[in-house]
Amino acid sequence: MSPTLRTHNEESPTGARLKRVPTERRQIVAFATRLTKKSAYFSHSSIKFLPKMTAIEIRKISLDDLVPLQEISRQTFQETFAAYNSPENMKSYLKEALSIEQLTAELEDENSAFYFALQNEQVIGYLKINFGAAQTELKESQALEIERIYVSKEFHGKNVGQLLYDKAIEIAKQKGSEYIWLGVWEKNSRAIRFYEKNGFVEFDKHLFKLGDDEQTDLMMKLKLNR
Repeated sequence: MSPTLRTHNEESPTGARLKRVPTERRQIVAFATRLTKKSAYFSHSSIKFLPKMTAIEIRKISLDDLVPLQEISRQTFQETFAAYNSPENMKSYLKEALSIEQLTAELEDENSAFYFALQNEQVIGYLKINFGAAQTELKESQALEIERIYVSKEFHGKNVGQLLYDKAIEIAKQKGSEYIWLGVWEKNSRAIRFYEKNGFVEFDKHLFKLGDDEQTDLMMKLKLNR
């Protein structure tokens, strides 16, 4: 979250500071005028026009969160991929991969974990990570897989994805993982740029089936410094 301007207002530009200037009246007036102009941006009257920043909370998901998890999962998948896939294939994937039954099984797997990103108690994104046998490929004990990071389209560009990614890094380091890996659709240039910016490099490819369409995912890896 961006720092607020409050610290700039903890000492008033009038009062104590003015007592340190020469006592001649015209010098006091000139000093106060200059100071007021310089500090106008930080005045209470200007602060009220700045957008209010609300902290984003990252919270672990439990079985009690199944319904909002399914909602954000389906919403963000639609927002990300509907324009590039047929309605039939989208419907098939959402029905099978993001059903209540499938999400329940994933939440109950001790080698997987989900986290919400929330703002004002509203779910705006989520993260899914896998360890050990729960990984979709590789399944190496020294690895952690980021299977899903999705953010509501309304909150793109607002650092939400980065916060979820940072949570995955934090957990990987806590578990002593040597590297993190993931698969990302070769045509999802926004996601590829994000991971490249964070130091990931491509090391392989695999097929991802969406309905009856076989698509190519880039497999990317980040070696962790422990």
